[in-house]
Amino acid sequence: MTGPRYPDLIARLPETVPFVGPEVQERAMGQLFRARLGANESAFGPSPFAIDAMQDAAADVWMYSDPSSFDLKNALSARMGCTPENIVLADGIDGLLGNCVRLLVTEGDAVVTSDGAYPTFNYHVTGFGGTLHKVPYRDDVEDIDALLARAAEVDAKLVYLSNPDNPMGSWHPGARIESALNRLPDGCVLALDEAYIEFAPEGTAPRIDPQDPRVIRFRTFSKGYGMAGARVGYAVGEWNFIKAFDKVRNHFAMSRISQAGVLAALEDDLWLREVVRKTAEARERIATIAGDHGLSTLPSATNFVAVDCGRDGAFARAVLDALITRGVFVRMPGVAPLDRCIRVTAGKPDDLDVLAEVLPEALAAAQGTSEGG
Repeated sequence: MTGPRYPDLIARLPETVPFVGPEVQERAMGQLFRARLGANESAFGPSPFAIDAMQDAAADVWMYSDPSSFDLKNALSARMGCTPENIVLADGIDGLLGNCVRLLVTEGDAVVTSDGAYPTFNYHVTGFGGTLHKVPYRDDVEDIDALLARAAEVDAKLVYLSNPDNPMGSWHPGARIESALNRLPDGCVLALDEAYIEFAPEGTAPRIDPQDPRVIRFRTFSKGYGMAGARVGYAVGEWNFIKAFDKVRNHFAMSRISQAGVLAALEDDLWLREVVRKTAEARERIATIAGDHGLSTLPSATNFVAVDCGRDGAFARAVLDALITRGVFVRMPGVAPLDRCIRVTAGKPDDLDVLAEVLPEALAAAQGTSEGG
């Protein structure tokens, strides 16, 4: 009796999970988190209209979704100033990144990203055999000049940039990205991840012709629209490139319920503005809580705040572990010097009350651990 015959590439891959879910941690601890502040979900939730639309659509869940997402593409194209043919949808930005990498990258192909940037992108590149080339952040911001220089050096097929950035919350003005496009090597595509764009200052989103074949832009309903569990992301790009996604995508990746929900969410700009306002207030509260205990925070254009613990990654990890032990789910960057920080999602007032309660205890515990070590 024999088992499956894995391709050599798959056999060589490590068993990697980009993010360990809070539910996994809760089961391991045997208790629920008191405050869920680690996954950058929107604690403020979706528009009530979106909830109503999803509830109404539940009776039709026996049917597959419209694989062309006709209504949703038309609504999004009106928002994005493009045609429906410029848009492809999938199960979140993660699904779109996987499809994009599958389209462009084969074994040995060079791909450039920042060291410490979104790990799920790296997961897909490694999974399809691409060779990752990483450049460091500069002053806690992704270094566009270094990314493009490395892309030219290695003849990269793909360059990944998130704006605003995860995990640090930093951002570049859109004009900065516009001016950099002419330095992309021939045949190289910029994968521009704009998951947090709804929270960013005006002018952060670059003005790029949807038909520019050098760029594909990724957006999501997981953050500002508060629908992470619905798994809906979309990409905007040149017609032929977007059409190529039909060769590899899961055409039924979204449910009818998700499609109905995001369509309704797009019509409720008032709710989105309210979520952005509450998120800004929560960021300020996190900064105050951190400052009350001698910590600083980085400027953020997202729905989270990077809290600088003031020492090295080992100390920040001890703070994070102490918070988790006390029922506060947070995460942290994985690469020095970014890993001196912990990353705290903008939560509801009750969530941040819990953070304020346990942070001094966590800092004291981490200090004891550090001195003991």
